[in-house]
Amino acid sequence: MVVPGALSTAEKLRKDGNSYFKKDRFAAAIDAYTEAITLCPNVPVYLTNRALCHLKRNDWTRVEEDSRKAIQLDSNCVKAHYMLGLALLQKQEYPEGVKELERALDLGRGADPKGYMVEEIWQELAKAKYMEWEEASSKRAWELQSLKEACETALKEKHDAFQMEGFLDEAGTTHMRQLEALDRVFEKAAEADTASEVPDYLCCKITLDIFRDPVITPSGVTYERSVILNHLEKVMWVILILSLVSQSIHHS
Repeated sequence: MVVPGALSTAEKLRKDGNSYFKKDRFAAAIDAYTEAITLCPNVPVYLTNRALCHLKRNDWTRVEEDSRKAIQLDSNCVKAHYMLGLALLQKQEYPEGVKELERALDLGRGADPKGYMVEEIWQELAKAKYMEWEEASSKRAWELQSLKEACETALKEKHDAFQMEGFLDEAGTTHMRQLEALDRVFEKAAEADTASEVPDYLCCKITLDIFRDPVITPSGVTYERSVILNHLEKVMWVILILSLVSQSIHHS
C-alpha cells in the first residue's frame, strides 16, 4: 500500500536523481532513486534509473539485480531487458545475454522502431552474437584438441605395452601408422566442426567484414556505419552537382 503523498515525493526524488545523473553525480543519484524506491517499490522506472547509475559505475551485480526487479514489475520494460543483457555479457553468460538483448530489441522495435535505443541495442547485440560465436568456436576447438590428446595417450600406452613384450619393430611401425591416421581423422573433424567464415548475420552486406559499428536502416537492413555515411556523402555530392547543372541549364 502506497502512503498518501508518497508518489509525489517519489517523483520529486526521481527528478532530483535525474539532475544528479546529468552532472555525473551517480552516488547522489543512486541515493535519490533508492529513496523513491523505498516510498514506491512498484515503479519500474525508479529501478531502471538506479540500474543505469550502477552501469555507469561498472557495478554489474547491482545492474543485474535492479534490472531483474524491474522486469518482474514490467516484463515489457525495454531498458531493463537491455541492461540485464549487458550485465549477463559481463559475466560471460553469452546465450542468456543475447536472449535478453534480443528481447529488448523486439520490444524496442514494437514501441519506437526509429528510436535511438533500437540502434544502440542492435549494436550491442551484434557484438554479443560475435562473442557468443567466438566462444563456441574456441570451446569446440579445445574439446577436439583434448580428445586428440587423450587418443594419443591411449595409443602410446598401447605402444609401450607392445615394447615391453618384445615386439619392438612391429610396435613402432604400427604406432606411427596409427598416429598418422589419428592426425588425418582429427584434421577432417576440425575442418567440419570449425566455421571457416563468420556467420552472415555478423557481417556487413557491403564490406563483407565483421560489424564494428552497425546501424539499422529504416527498412530494417543492417550496415556498417562508415559505409552508410560514405554513401550518403557521395549521394549528397551527386544531388548538389545535378542541382547546379539544372540551375545552369535553366539560366542559359
